[in-house]
Amino acid sequence: MIVSMNDKTSRLAETIRPRPETSSVAIAAPGQEEGFWAGAPSSVYHDGYFYLAYRLRQPVALGRGQGVIIARSPDGVAFTTIGQISKDEMDAESLERPTLVKTPGGKWRLYLSCATRGTKHWRVELLEADDPSQFQADSRLTVLPGDGLWGVKDTVIARHGENWHLWATCHPLDVADQEDRMISRYATSADGVRWEWQSTCLKGRDGQWDARGARVTAVVFGEGQIIALYDGRANARENFEERTGLAVGTGPGLFKAVGQEPWAQSAERKGLRYVDVLKLPDGTYRLYYELSLPDGSHEVRTQLGESSN
Repeated sequence: MIVSMNDKTSRLAETIRPRPETSSVAIAAPGQEEGFWAGAPSSVYHDGYFYLAYRLRQPVALGRGQGVIIARSPDGVAFTTIGQISKDEMDAESLERPTLVKTPGGKWRLYLSCATRGTKHWRVELLEADDPSQFQADSRLTVLPGDGLWGVKDTVIARHGENWHLWATCHPLDVADQEDRMISRYATSADGVRWEWQSTCLKGRDGQWDARGARVTAVVFGEGQIIALYDGRANARENFEERTGLAVGTGPGLFKAVGQEPWAQSAERKGLRYVDVLKLPDGTYRLYYELSLPDGSHEVRTQLGESSN
């Protein structure tokens, strides 16, 4: 598959390129040392407010991903917590990237990436509520169970046309201590609950900066082409410090990475990951992403999309 970007796609890609030097802190790191992370954001704009779901994580010795926070902001930068879900409520060893969705019927959904206790397996569970402040773990439903060979997590979910689309990160469990390897798979659904896998949509490239794996984190439908932003790493040592790559496809089920270098990274050439791209009613974009800091902590940054042209 050979894909080159058309002019409109190239301009759109530049508009949604993460630029930490122009960004603002949306959610500060919960501590100032390695392993204290706020990140993996997912955003929705509704009725004049920005809603953000993100996970808080502590060092492994203190318990890994502790929970998911739901917050609201009038300007997209300064957020107030309106709800939270803990890993214990979800019977999980850790929680990773959530996905926040407003359905056409008016319901709110929170898809949660849950680590199955005592294993390297991951599954995705769904909570639904009338308001994003009202999610309750006792209503959870497993929508992507994974299996003995694959863990599933870190979903990107969108409605486009009449269909629901999902891109998920899948980790092979066949080799012990190699479970950080990852690919991205694509699924469709009529209701956003029952999903059917369609294809492997993105993999890492041998010998390149993303050789260890590729995790789709945002998908933007353009004119004639579709952009995917993804997290990549060269090796297992770069786990948790993934950088952002750019990929393009003519359909949602298959993307090809563009270029030989990361599309975005921190000033120290370390982690800039879990980019979320929110299209606003006026046609502009706001980005949220997890940025690695020099002290080893991670925070959530936000910026308005801007073009370099």
